Amino acid sequence: MTYVVTENCIKCKYTDCVEVCPVDCFYEGANMLVIHPDECIDCGVCVPECPADAIVPDSDHAATDEWLALNRKYADLWPNVISKKAPPADADVNNGRSGKLVEFSAEPAQESQEFTAATVQSE
Repeated sequence: MTYVVTENCIKCKYTDCVEVCPVDCFYEGANMLVIHPDECIDCGVCVPECPADAIVPDSDHAATDEWLALNRKYADLWPNVISKKAPPADADVNNGRSGKLVEFSAEPAQESQEFTAATVQSE
């Protein structure tokens, strides 16, 4: 079993899950995260940390073959992310919005600011 990042992560890209992952199996694209299925140890600690409820076990109905394949493909192409970063400015607006798959970007993440106390104070 593995965990899978699904559609609601698109344009939300909260990284609370990354911070608790004991094996650093998250990879970052321009507008979402994915989990490398061969690195995930199936511990599930990331699931309750995701404010977008976008992480599910591969046995869940939301973990379609399409999402499993997308996670596998882009985990091999995108950079590994191991620390929490500030979410996109419009993450809360996009959280829960349906139909976001058409907005998926195959581009890897660009250099982004790590989440720090200074980030919170400046928002």
